Amino acid sequence: MLASFDKLARMLIQERRLEYKNKAVMGGLEKFMPTWVAEAEQEVTTDAERQLIQDVAQALNQYPEISETDRPNYLHRILVKLHKAGESIAEDDAAEAEAKPEVGAVQPVATQPPAETDAEPGADSEPEPEPIQEQISTQEVKPAIEIVAAPEKPARASTPPPPPPPSPPFQRDLRADFAQVGLNSPVTKLPGIKEVMAKKLARLSVQTVGDFLSLYPRRYDDYRSLKPINRLQYGEEVTIIAQVWKIHQRDSRRGQTLVNVTLSDGTGKMEVTWFNQPWLVNRLKPGTQIVVSGKVSEYLGRLTFTSPEWEELDKDLLHTGRIVPVYPLTEGITAKWLRKQVRAAVDYWSSRLTDPLPAESLDRLKLPALDEAIRQIHFPDDWEKLEIARRRLAFDELLLIQLSVLQQRQAWRAQSGRPVHTGPEVVEQLVKALPFELTTAQRRALDEIVADLRQGVPMSRLLQGDVGSGKTVVALAAMVLTVLDKGQAAILAPTEILAEQHFKGMSKLLEPIGQALGQELSIRLLTGSTPAAERRELLDQLANGQVDMLVGTHAIIQSDVEINDLRLAVIDEQHRFGVGQRSALREKGFNPHMLVMTATPIPRTLSLTLYGDLDLSIIDEMPPGRQTIATRWVSPRERERAYSFLQAQIEKGRQAFIICPLVEESDKTEARAAIEEHKRLQTEVFPRLKLGLLHGRMKADEKDKVMTTFRDGQTDILVSTSVVEVGIDVPNASVILIEGANRFGLAQLHQFRGRVGRGEHKSYCLLLADKVTPEVEERLQAVEQTTDGFKLAEKDLEMRGPGEFFGTRQSGLPDLKLVKLSDTKLLELARSEAQLIFGQDPHLKQPQHQLLVQQLENFWNPESDLS
Repeated sequence: MLASFDKLARMLIQERRLEYKNKAVMGGLEKFMPTWVAEAEQEVTTDAERQLIQDVAQALNQYPEISETDRPNYLHRILVKLHKAGESIAEDDAAEAEAKPEVGAVQPVATQPPAETDAEPGADSEPEPEPIQEQISTQEVKPAIEIVAAPEKPARASTPPPPPPPSPPFQRDLRADFAQVGLNSPVTKLPGIKEVMAKKLARLSVQTVGDFLSLYPRRYDDYRSLKPINRLQYGEEVTIIAQVWKIHQRDSRRGQTLVNVTLSDGTGKMEVTWFNQPWLVNRLKPGTQIVVSGKVSEYLGRLTFTSPEWEELDKDLLHTGRIVPVYPLTEGITAKWLRKQVRAAVDYWSSRLTDPLPAESLDRLKLPALDEAIRQIHFPDDWEKLEIARRRLAFDELLLIQLSVLQQRQAWRAQSGRPVHTGPEVVEQLVKALPFELTTAQRRALDEIVADLRQGVPMSRLLQGDVGSGKTVVALAAMVLTVLDKGQAAILAPTEILAEQHFKGMSKLLEPIGQALGQELSIRLLTGSTPAAERRELLDQLANGQVDMLVGTHAIIQSDVEINDLRLAVIDEQHRFGVGQRSALREKGFNPHMLVMTATPIPRTLSLTLYGDLDLSIIDEMPPGRQTIATRWVSPRERERAYSFLQAQIEKGRQAFIICPLVEESDKTEARAAIEEHKRLQTEVFPRLKLGLLHGRMKADEKDKVMTTFRDGQTDILVSTSVVEVGIDVPNASVILIEGANRFGLAQLHQFRGRVGRGEHKSYCLLLADKVTPEVEERLQAVEQTTDGFKLAEKDLEMRGPGEFFGTRQSGLPDLKLVKLSDTKLLELARSEAQLIFGQDPHLKQPQHQLLVQQLENFWNPESDLS
């Protein structure tokens, strides 16, 4: 270390001993700065060292203005800077130091550690390295540095120090690896990533090199708060810089390997524990200087760290000492390994990305360039820059959605269709023939659909309504009107049990409608379970126009199914079908009118944004007589009471649903958890009842069989993951218990609640939280207090944002990774920009829009679309 740097470091150590009173130098440290700057500038040789001098001088000139409570941390940072600068200078002289022994070099002097209550009897004492702040120079000893004498031990001067442990392979400069491959190259092109690791990365949607850039952090840990050990407080997220004093490995009673490390930074000592990482014993040798970041915990009255992030003291901290990105993980991939891969990809590729938005657009929209946004979203300098980066990338997501829906709307409306000729008197006749009166909202939706059917442009409309609001009867009315004009209609349902339910319900309604209109109306069901002979007969009748209406599953879009004159196609639970399946249904007719239905209440603003290619009809009113489901949220300690309530309902002859907690890692993990929960409930809680099981890893026919068994009353309780079907009618089910209710969105909880209350029996919904916080209470009380799905959807969006509202697993929508509800103005901005672009270039053929076209192709899941 330079003599001037060493001199200042000793003064700062003295200031610490004097309890930060600014008395280490006569007149205060700020008075000494001009003299020190002049001395230091005589010694330095690089611009970086000169800049450091100015930074340190400026910091110490402000020292009198720093409060005494903040001065320890303030001085600690300056000492770290001086120490790191000293290391850098020492590295430059390393070759010379190896060839020529230093004059006056000091060999390490061992100190006897004080007795500690957790020291193992008979264990050899490890040598205590000098505190970081006092181990300023290895070239000469200054009187101010204290070296505590210790009992003599055999001289070790002739024994060379052990070589540092080898660095793992991923510690090499990964940027060179990324320089050898393209963004679209598979990850297996990178050294060290073989097929096994590639499969693990694929679970995180990382399949190409470029996917590392769009693997955004799920959260961030702020480890910028750097403190000395003696200023730490329980529960704070903090970073310390310290030396390893001693390290010890042992096995716990549970078979875990514990590595206990004692750290010292000159102001105090503390213990750090890592679990199942025995390799740390070879990495963290006594004397190693490390940076540790994490949450301060407590054990037996002493402050500790448990499994914190750490890395060796380095100029470019990645895992500690900064706002650290936390990425989603999967089994077999560690946080540090993934963070280093992403860092290398960002370092090499961010500056090489071509921004799809022209410079004039960025200026007009006040958005940062793409390269800066990518850098800051992954490794932000501060929270403000992180939000600016998120806003830019969220705008990109919204812009691509807007461009896509405008493209789809333009393409669909450019086609010619066949209008359905029907007069208002026929519509009135049909409505009066129904055995019940339509609600105002139902009639409004029907009128909007009828107006579309009369046009020569194919209808493309979304019918949105809460569970039980009566969407199906509106769709049936449109189908009947189509048939009255000599056309055919079909409705596509996602499962056999839903298709069968629609078929039975529609058949029942068609009888009085046909009598009132004086026309026989035929309806048939086609699913994968339809017997071969019956299927052949049905296909002939469809091709000859002898079947008016068809209800079915995916079976109706198979290539050998021909419909003579399909004029109206209805898709139920539209998000369950991919673009290929929807296109196959369209192709059964000549540009048929399309009506898609969803029971997920989506606020109008978001509907217009995401479904801008569709005209929107909303049924926001429930039919009279629909019973209110009594809803109550219960805390974990009330679990047994909830089980007792289910038991009592089943003893009355009712049935129940139990929804398992949401497991985010994967469908496989969620299925495994459901199987274990089903086993526990069957053996420990309800041993005398029959329990069914439904989860996402089952095949379609297995799910249908389980649901049919439950509907027919052969099982008492259905234990299910979140895949339990929307729209399933089990009139005898009177109670649903939702485990881990705090993990689900409000809209999803509302959907689950709609599984009961479909019969004559009073019904109940119990929301069992496995974690209770003020936020959880607020959310669950909202479900408890309102049955309005649209109000809950607004609340859900307010609390979680559009990305989480739809969820990454929902088919038919892009993964909105960065969009929040607070981005309402950003939604409008993206819509305006998309309209501006389309106004200038309706077919996106101009050169400046080709990158946007390419991004559009990559943005959407190839198996899904909006309509």
